[in-house]
Amino acid sequence: MKAVATSVNLLAPAHEHEFEAAPGLPEALPAGEVQLWQGRPDAVLLGRQALHLDALLVYFAMLLAWRGIGSVYDGASPGQALMAMAGMLPLITLALALLSTIAWLMARTTVYTITNKRVVMRVGVVLSITFNLPFAQIGSAGLRRRGRGGDIVLSLCGTDNIAYAHLWPHARPWRVRRTQPMLRGLVDAQAVAQTLASALQQAEAAREVLPLRAVGAVDTRRGAPTQLARPRAQAA
Repeated sequence: MKAVATSVNLLAPAHEHEFEAAPGLPEALPAGEVQLWQGRPDAVLLGRQALHLDALLVYFAMLLAWRGIGSVYDGASPGQALMAMAGMLPLITLALALLSTIAWLMARTTVYTITNKRVVMRVGVVLSITFNLPFAQIGSAGLRRRGRGGDIVLSLCGTDNIAYAHLWPHARPWRVRRTQPMLRGLVDAQAVAQTLASALQQAEAAREVLPLRAVGAVDTRRGAPTQLARPRAQAA
């Protein structure tokens, strides 16, 4: 697993990939490696899931209702209560606008790439970090369906680990000690999961010694992975 850090110019889209051999890749693909899919998170899904904009909307709505009810209880007229509530709107709008902008920047500066040999994650708003995850270091992959989209969770095997702070929000929540990288907020998550599953299975079949692995889809209702395919171990 290899991480490469570079800086990204946020203000000049034409130069976004000026430090990369190809968009989303720190270097050109070697002979025999083929890009199967490349994409980025959906900004709306990322904001709702990673920054919890839905929960914040509910919270701010409750604050507005509390302000209005409290004003009426203190003897204010309906018009005065509405004015008191309106006084909170600029701060609420500013907070939501800032978080929405952060979600847009995260989505814009993120590139996920799947090849026939690895998963590459280019993440980071100000400092761009590229993580190379060879298939040999991916113990399993799971699909988490989230509304109209979904996430693909990668469980790493071996002793290598990535700091949670370096990956966030592209990491499975609450997996801090043993982080799990995640391709987050994908609109076409089902199709991407099938592409990754096929690539992992083909990579397993091409090895001289095939370790026992599972490529599963996570059932969000039970929180346990449902096995899609399990290659059989073979001796060289």
